[in-house]
Amino acid sequence: MSFNLNEAALLLIALVIGWLLGLMMSGRGKYRRLWRDEQIAHRQAIKDRDTRIEASNARIAELERQSTGPIGAGTATAVAGAVHGRDDLSRISGVSQAQEVALNEAGYHRYGQIAALNAEQEATLEARLGLKPGTITHEDWRKQADDLAHGRKRGLFG
Repeated sequence: MSFNLNEAALLLIALVIGWLLGLMMSGRGKYRRLWRDEQIAHRQAIKDRDTRIEASNARIAELERQSTGPIGAGTATAVAGAVHGRDDLSRISGVSQAQEVALNEAGYHRYGQIAALNAEQEATLEARLGLKPGTITHEDWRKQADDLAHGRKRGLFG
């Protein structure tokens, strides 16, 4: 009996599949035990995660109870900025929160960077922020940023 190439390939595939199935069946429950152990470990990891979340929520509630007053607008942004080495660019008159995010994405994080803008960079930022040409100059962002950087101005909320 002779086999052509296709028949030989199919026979080989059938033999390999049979061999793999035989190996899986002869493990005497080894793979079933491994699967069960993995399920137990997964359930434990989820339980540990839920415990950590509950502890975090309890700590947040405790801190909120200890708080002396409500958190003002912009406080979270300012704290996050201070932690990450960023100034609160929304303190510049004419810069919204969304524009501050766009400025940060463009690489502007400090008042000094805004104060040091040249005309070409201003035009690029105005296009990126969707502002009319000349808006940054008209609203005097550079002077405001310089004042904020040197502590001469407290900004909109201060």
